[in-house]
Amino acid sequence: MADTLIVIPTYNERENIVPITEAVLLQGEEYHILFVDDHSPDGTQAEIEKMMQKYPSRVYLLGRSGKLGLGTAYIAGFKWALERHYEFIFEMDSDFSHDPKDINRLKKRCLEGSDLAIGSRYCKGGKIENWPFSRWLLSYFANLYVRIILWVNIKDATAGFKCYRRKALESIDLEVIEFKGYAFQICMKYAVAKKKLKIQEVPITFKDRLYGESKMSSGIFKEALFGVWKMKCMRL
Repeated sequence: MADTLIVIPTYNERENIVPITEAVLLQGEEYHILFVDDHSPDGTQAEIEKMMQKYPSRVYLLGRSGKLGLGTAYIAGFKWALERHYEFIFEMDSDFSHDPKDINRLKKRCLEGSDLAIGSRYCKGGKIENWPFSRWLLSYFANLYVRIILWVNIKDATAGFKCYRRKALESIDLEVIEFKGYAFQICMKYAVAKKKLKIQEVPITFKDRLYGESKMSSGIFKEALFGVWKMKCMRL
């Protein structure tokens, strides 16, 4: 019985759609995929539709009118999943920086009692491949900054590979979360922590993307830098 939805936001990810779909679905019959596409101009939706035809009961598309941001894409995907009664809901990138083979490891932690399992680059055993030292340094100290400001014991607060139990998402007021980039990832973890739910970090090897372009920008960085202060005052 399918009980798990992997939510994958896309924008100009045409080259990745077929391989990521095949790799994710290979992990188990209980897995479904929801692509949330922000009207990609490169033909991404056409590739998703091909996969929908090949796997009509396992692959779905939620198309949006334009580029509205990563955070809003995930919120839309979470609502879609909750309406359809999935028990486990994943966040995952389409570019293979998150290894589909780790899906079962994260879900196992939730089956064992965690409410949120994080694929972590910075907990013991976690690794990063193919990043320049400057980017690793920025990411590492950004996570240290988050831990100091929000006082949360999460080593990889900006991680985008996660498995939520349904009750964790139901406990959060998704309507108040308006962040779009890394601040969204931080805020969701902070919200789960504030609810006193169980969070575990699972070591993964994060690999830089092979195809497409990174969505990182100065605006996303600034949103995270100042957003953590706003989170302290939010009713999540």
